Amino acid sequence: MCGRYASTKDPALLAAEFDAVDGTGDEAPGPDYNIAPTKHVLAVVERKPAEDADEVERSLRVMRWGLVPHWAKDLSGAAKMINARAETVLTKPAYKQSAIKRRCILPAEGWYEWQPGEGRKQPYFMTLGDGASLAMAGIWSVWWKDDVPTVTCAVLTTDAIGAMTEVHHRMPLLLPRDRWSAWLDPASADPSELLVPDPSIVEALELRPVSTAVNSVKNNNPSLLDRVSLTEAEKPAPTLSELS
Repeated sequence: MCGRYASTKDPALLAAEFDAVDGTGDEAPGPDYNIAPTKHVLAVVERKPAEDADEVERSLRVMRWGLVPHWAKDLSGAAKMINARAETVLTKPAYKQSAIKRRCILPAEGWYEWQPGEGRKQPYFMTLGDGASLAMAGIWSVWWKDDVPTVTCAVLTTDAIGAMTEVHHRMPLLLPRDRWSAWLDPASADPSELLVPDPSIVEALELRPVSTAVNSVKNNNPSLLDRVSLTEAEKPAPTLSELS
């Protein structure tokens, strides 16, 4: 799963990194080192800028994390729909139409996961560590009330592969740059070939142990991303320690 992540770059920098136009205006959230469900996040989409436009435009937009289908009665279920399983996203009624017509990329410096062990769980921050953003595959939807739209999104997840299996059994679907265009293409209604993880990205990840301060959503500062040393009592997996 992916229940917390970090996205701290300025929208203009993210737009440039993803070859997009910054369409966030004054709605962009500030740097967030501990993004939790239902917060507003940045997403990359491709749509026609106007109904009579001939070509699509890639842009950076603001969405609410936790997908709400257009037919939902209210927003109350959003926190339970922050993730969509890649294996079933094309068949589940709540996600199917979004997976076919409304796909997005959710940029992140990295995401957090908690490794089970004796006593407390140890949080890890998964990141490329070289300043480049991760491109998490996502889907989005629009929910209306009183003619006011709320744009919501979910992160796609897959079975963990490689070293990630030492931390958790699920992980976000990470898109390499050469898959961005195909994933975002609104004219493509069948993304099934893109719903498998790319081993090269996982191999490049740094699996960084971080402070348990991230456990509380009230904590939100750069120190959450800092590597911490594990004591022998806390060290849950020597093999992971060697990898990270």
